[in-house]
Amino acid sequence: MEKVNVDVVRTGGKHACYELKYRKGMTVLDALIEIREKQDSTLAFRHSCRMGICGSCGMTINGLPGLACHTQVSELKTDTVRLEPMHNMAVVRDLVVDILPFFDLHRSVKPYLMRKNIAERDSSDREYRMLQEEVGKFLQFDYCIICGLCYAACPTAALDPAYTGPQAITQAFRYMADPRDEGWKERIELLDTSHGVWRCHAAGACSFVCPKDVDPAKAIQMARVEVLKRRVLGKKGKEGSRLITVTAPAAPKEGTKPPPFDFPQGGRGGE
Repeated sequence: MEKVNVDVVRTGGKHACYELKYRKGMTVLDALIEIREKQDSTLAFRHSCRMGICGSCGMTINGLPGLACHTQVSELKTDTVRLEPMHNMAVVRDLVVDILPFFDLHRSVKPYLMRKNIAERDSSDREYRMLQEEVGKFLQFDYCIICGLCYAACPTAALDPAYTGPQAITQAFRYMADPRDEGWKERIELLDTSHGVWRCHAAGACSFVCPKDVDPAKAIQMARVEVLKRRVLGKKGKEGSRLITVTAPAAPKEGTKPPPFDFPQGGRGGE
């Protein structure tokens, strides 16, 4: 590949085509920055970290939601890259969308630790007890970077603007599964609605486009199970884990060598 053509759907549905010289390792974001610096300074798009962490460069790339900084041109296997703003969100200008309503959905499920004793949560000098196997129940869903790609890909969100959405439901379940949290009752009320977990059609598009393998479709099904346990089976909510005092390990005696550090096996992404 010597050249790459970038077809951008701009404000009002107008197309603008740009031709660039391809270079090895070029990402879609690299191409956009080069266009703005050398060909068209009026082109509007968002970006920040360039490392797939902040989630701000989300857009529709060749028909699928993706992060521009995370998508290499060579991986698209085409000489023409078509870029559009993310779907299911109002366009502000060119590739920039109004993401505030999406953030409002995220905030609506109260994505933070809720405890009956607020002072204990905010002012204690101790830590809540949590086992490693308990962390595994929600850690995958904690990798969300709130990029909005899952919401942009969701066919239900396209039809129902009031739908809570895959990202928000995933974050609600993340805290429902957290042993430290005691807000299960409030979140059940938020999710057990006609626009909540029951509105999902299980298309799986949200999980397909997620850049962090969070798997929102899985979280939605698990949230449904939790709702049914409490609504149908009458299961009571869990008590949050208790505070414990964590003591620092004793300092090694003078003249002794510290034990060798063993790196943990496995880890996310084969790390």
